[in-house]
Amino acid sequence: MAVPNYQAKCIDSRNILTILAAEGVQFLLSGEGKVPLSSCYGKTTCLLFSADWCRPCKTFIPKLVQLYDTLRARCEKIEIVFVSFDHNENEFKENFKSMPWLAIPFDVNSNRRLLNMCHVKHLPSLIPLTWDEITSIDQEDLIGLIEDYGVEAFPFTRNRREELKAIDAAKLEGGTLEDLLAHEGRNHVENKDGRKVLVSDLVGKTIGLFFGAHWCPPCHSFNSQLLEAYNEIMTTSKEQNCFEIIFISTDRDLNEFDLSLKSMPWFAIPYLDKTRRDLCRIFSIKAIPSLVLIGEDGKIIGTNGRAIISLYGARAFPFTQSKLGEVEAALKKEGDSLPRHTKDAKHEHLLKLDMAKAYVCDSCKQRGRFWVFSCDLCDYDLHPTCIEETS
Repeated sequence: MAVPNYQAKCIDSRNILTILAAEGVQFLLSGEGKVPLSSCYGKTTCLLFSADWCRPCKTFIPKLVQLYDTLRARCEKIEIVFVSFDHNENEFKENFKSMPWLAIPFDVNSNRRLLNMCHVKHLPSLIPLTWDEITSIDQEDLIGLIEDYGVEAFPFTRNRREELKAIDAAKLEGGTLEDLLAHEGRNHVENKDGRKVLVSDLVGKTIGLFFGAHWCPPCHSFNSQLLEAYNEIMTTSKEQNCFEIIFISTDRDLNEFDLSLKSMPWFAIPYLDKTRRDLCRIFSIKAIPSLVLIGEDGKIIGTNGRAIISLYGARAFPFTQSKLGEVEAALKKEGDSLPRHTKDAKHEHLLKLDMAKAYVCDSCKQRGRFWVFSCDLCDYDLHPTCIEETS
């Protein structure tokens, strides 16, 4: 099988020289001093528009430094040229100290003209100088591409982006559990105690991918619901160990990740593993908590696991459409057998039949869900089995 060639075709270096020379740029700067414009010859070259006062720039630059160093270590032909929008030359020099690439000498007017020439709308912006209009992409997409795929985004072309999206789609639509959760450098998941289990040992189970974070209050609430359903499934299911949850952290640091795991009996993708980011992208996770459900056959059941757990809990396991249909039919039958209104000897007001995700019965003090008799006038709830009808 032929290996695809991902090397981008660079714009003719003489054209770069023409553009920069027309703006009065006679040389570039490195951390060691002046370098000729010809240092960009034959390389995938990008213009980086950034400033130290820009908060999004401060977030993006460390990621770009890591990507640049990795590509250079792989001997890839890449160069980045910093176009500064710092307030003055001293701020530019201080900002440039943290960058391993080249820079255009600080000049407010020429940098502003370059910004207009490249149609830059915001900072940071990264402009790939490629001549193939079929493969080139705009700067906004390029930053998103790097944030989504990291070093795999190189050489930053539209063709490469489409290839990466096709790989994601294949994992989503027809990939195996190992394709989703493992890679060449890691074939396991692990729990809070450091115990590891091979991803291959999870094949044949129903899997829940739980996306959450310690800093997110709704995640704490849903974690309690999920834990209750998990324990019930593991203790009442006909087949033991038929269900597993994998935590996909969106925590801000390793300490928060460890705090998240403390309350979880299940496994997790290691915090420093890029698979966390990949899974968020593949499943288009835009908000947390989220629960993606994968069936015993390895196919995606749905991304609405949070709603299913909140509505039905363990009763919906294994979360297939047919099982959800059975649960809903059983609940309807149960509801149809109950009166719409009733009077209870323990309460003075008329009680109305209602459906609730969760409640505490004011008679037996036990938790309940689904059908409940509630009072519209006060906070009073009863299990249907706790009703003592008046004559």
